Amino acid sequence: MSEQMTPEVIFEVHGRLGCITLNRPKALNALSLHMVKTLAQTLSQWKSDPDILAVVIRGQGKEGPFGSFCAGGDIRFFHQAASAGDSALNDFFTEEYALNHLIHTYTKPYIAFMDGIVMGGGMGISQGASLRVVTERTQMAMPETHIGLFPDVGGGYFLSRCRGAMGEYLGLTGHILLGAQALAVNLADGFMESGRLPNIWQTLISTPFETGQAVEHWVTSQFSRAEAPVVPALAQIDKVFTKTTVLQMIQALETASDEWSQATAKVLRRKSPLMLHVVLAQIRKARRMGLADDLRMERDMVHHCFYLRPISDSETVEGIRALAIDKDHTPSWKPGRIEEVDANEVEAFFVSPWSAEHHPLAQLG
Repeated sequence: MSEQMTPEVIFEVHGRLGCITLNRPKALNALSLHMVKTLAQTLSQWKSDPDILAVVIRGQGKEGPFGSFCAGGDIRFFHQAASAGDSALNDFFTEEYALNHLIHTYTKPYIAFMDGIVMGGGMGISQGASLRVVTERTQMAMPETHIGLFPDVGGGYFLSRCRGAMGEYLGLTGHILLGAQALAVNLADGFMESGRLPNIWQTLISTPFETGQAVEHWVTSQFSRAEAPVVPALAQIDKVFTKTTVLQMIQALETASDEWSQATAKVLRRKSPLMLHVVLAQIRKARRMGLADDLRMERDMVHHCFYLRPISDSETVEGIRALAIDKDHTPSWKPGRIEEVDANEVEAFFVSPWSAEHHPLAQLG
């Protein structure tokens, strides 16, 4: 089969189990608009199909199944579409956030095997799972501030529900968690050694389960004990990232002499100063919101990122340019320093361009 004909997502039904394999291994299974649409359509069909008891999802790695779950959205597409004024970009985020909501509210077990890279949009299609399975190869993050964006796909919702100030820390820094660490901060439910995944999958598709709960129970019974999850600097994270403002956080970090504080300050200084302030506000607003309201807020925010600011002033377009297009890794942020961010510019991201009844995600419950 030619590459052009290879499906980006493989849907199979084995017995009474709906099986999904994300199939863009060269792109680390980054989500395209077509992938988002077909995922939503198939999941909606399976949701109402009494013959489907449960759904399992995995990624296709370069060497075969598993190895990489999903690295996020297709940021090259974001840059191209934004630069061309292509309405497909609007469609992408509306469709993606609706898919995230569908997964979070799915009425049947939805089990995500989060092996390898799980970032951005990959978190959006896995954090709503009834079982979130990680391995020793899992690398999990919401790294959007690196490209002048914010942790979307419901990131405000699930990050704000992590223990302590971990959500603020992960959202602002984009720090990568390993599998056992994800368990410790409530972003995963169980651990399996990656070498066992092919046999686990084969057993799932060949076992005549009678209920969705039986599928879930069997997967849970296969969980292994992960090594003690060491999440460094928990006390420092809670001390620093509970502060009221990003400026107070960076001042606390830069005046401390320990290695973790200095390294974390350098990480934050490389991010978009404006988007750091926006992300902090997002996570704290989302802590008081349900999922649907959070997704509507994030839809407003992403519209602001790509449409309400001129392309020449878009932190997101500039961040993607620096990381993925020109690859010079020297974005020109506006403003250039955390100390220069205008609070009014931050609040503008949370003003919806739509009335409630005309919001693209008005239908979410």
